[in-house]
Amino acid sequence: MHAILWAALLATTAPQDAGMPADLAQAAADYDQAQMHNDGAALQLLLADDYTLVNGGAEISTKAEFIRDSTAPGFSLQPFVVEHPINRVWRDGAVLSGEVTLRGTDGGKPFVSHMRFADIWAKRGGRWQVVFTEVTRFPAAAQP
Repeated sequence: MHAILWAALLATTAPQDAGMPADLAQAAADYDQAQMHNDGAALQLLLADDYTLVNGGAEISTKAEFIRDSTAPGFSLQPFVVEHPINRVWRDGAVLSGEVTLRGTDGGKPFVSHMRFADIWAKRGGRWQVVFTEVTRFPAAAQP
């Protein structure tokens, strides 16, 4: 399992700002909670069917693969804070991004990873869903 490489997906929460609609802020918060609580049913709703992840190891995952890995026994995340957010919002789309240090377990083994991420959100059928994520890990020297 490569949870440490793509775990930045879990870091979509961004501070509410004047340009972020309340329903998008709520969807982002729900997404974080779903991942921290290994909630596959919520992830099914919050990820678009055509969702794609490019993780910190340059591997590509589908929605089904991400949910499988995020809900696997032995995977957990500790609460985290998104730093240096960069958010762009349009009527039916948004990019929520930032920097995060994630701590947790993968396969029961502890991990710490410092990374930047960008989640692309689309409003489809009246609800926000993540359609694409890109993760860039900081070099080992920059890890906390």
